[in-house]
Amino acid sequence: MQAICRELRLKGAVLGLVPTMGALHEGHLSLVRRARTECNALAVSIFVNPLQFGPGEDLARYPRTFEEDCRLLEAQGVELLFAPEAAEMYRPGAVTTVTVSEVGDRLDGASRPGHFTGVATVVAKLFHIVGPSRAYFGQKDAAQLAVLHQMARDLNFDVEIVGCAIVRDADGLALSSRNKYLSTTERKQALVLHQALLRMEKMIAEGERQNDVLMREGTKFFQAGTGVRLDYLAIVDPNTLVPIASVKGNTLVAVAAYVGSTRLIDNFIST
Repeated sequence: MQAICRELRLKGAVLGLVPTMGALHEGHLSLVRRARTECNALAVSIFVNPLQFGPGEDLARYPRTFEEDCRLLEAQGVELLFAPEAAEMYRPGAVTTVTVSEVGDRLDGASRPGHFTGVATVVAKLFHIVGPSRAYFGQKDAAQLAVLHQMARDLNFDVEIVGCAIVRDADGLALSSRNKYLSTTERKQALVLHQALLRMEKMIAEGERQNDVLMREGTKFFQAGTGVRLDYLAIVDPNTLVPIASVKGNTLVAVAAYVGSTRLIDNFIST
């Protein structure tokens, strides 16, 4: 992979990278299509990264659909697929990790200690292996985007990190590989994440700016009886993930919740 990517860069290719954990859906493919319009060579990685899963999380049962993923990528004209084994990415005796302090300890980093160290480490390795000009990530993982922007700045990676719009089903549920876990009942219950965000977005559009007022209204959607357990609902700076008292331009409103045993996330940016 390193040799092929090096050759492409020497030939002047603008090389794009779409890192994934597989179980591809339309959200991933939207990243691929965006990259195709901005790069003249494209690599996609499929790697279920054990380092970003904590004890008791869903590493063993995370959906793996490699043959179908390959078919989808071939249909999109992807030139390069990098699908290493864990033993190749993390060789015996490897001890080096990348920790993005502070921003990596907030939102999902607070709920899932060590998660963003796993994310930052594997993405840093992918950047070194591929050497892309641009790397594409979904806005659904807004906290991840903040962590990766910080990492790229701090470690002087010569790569543009491109955040791409959330892709949703017709009913508004953000696409996620973990949606495969949901039963029919849970799938309906999961809509509460988007409904809460829509309500808060409408209030902001109508002039409400106070964090506490918006949070009270959004939290109502997760009261007992919904079948959904709130992990966090937050109004934060999208770059630092630090809570803000009132909504101004470019504010991130993010939610994470458990539907049954499945943890889902969603968000919007208020501009």
